[in-house]
Amino acid sequence: MTATDLHDPACRRCPRLADFLDDVRAARADYFAAPVPSFGTPEARLLIVGLAPGMHGANRTGRPFTGDFAGLLLYRGLHALGFASAPESLAVDDGLRLADCRIANAVKCVPPANKPTPLEITTCNRHLRAELALLQPGGVVLALGHIAHQAVLRALDLRPSQFAFGHAAQHAVPTDRWLVDSYHTSRYNVQTGRIDEAMFTAALTTARDLIDLVP
Repeated sequence: MTATDLHDPACRRCPRLADFLDDVRAARADYFAAPVPSFGTPEARLLIVGLAPGMHGANRTGRPFTGDFAGLLLYRGLHALGFASAPESLAVDDGLRLADCRIANAVKCVPPANKPTPLEITTCNRHLRAELALLQPGGVVLALGHIAHQAVLRALDLRPSQFAFGHAAQHAVPTDRWLVDSYHTSRYNVQTGRIDEAMFTAALTTARDLIDLVP
């Protein structure tokens, strides 16, 4: 495995996304506007997988779920269960540290209208496959949303149709690892009541309890 398997900062494999990032950089010189690297140590036993960087969140700051609404529930929950050193993620230089946790996305570049195409998700799956190769037996993947759920399964060479998505559902996957599902912590999902803090805490607690099964 090479460093670019996990993250290729110069990637232009998806022409639509690469062109969109060019436009963002031209319009917003203060934005990160590049493929966003994962956050946390590769040796972590909890891997959280989101959809893609938010336009004014990770795409601006350069850290997953940082600087936008979607990170509010996420980092509060991680801090409450001991996975994060603080309940907020504001910027890459804010001193926040993760403990036994890593955060990635199914797609590393911000997509127009926050909607990656199926081909873009497939093209970026190589990076998710590399992330999962580092996850130790007994490790847990927490997929935020149905697209992330499917991307994880594809990266494991599993059929998504055999593993139904459901909030706080848990699935045993090869090499003694687990996949746990959660609705995404997006503003839309929170404001429509699809997910709230108690629901996310329940899914995250399920992941932590599975990790704790391994001495």
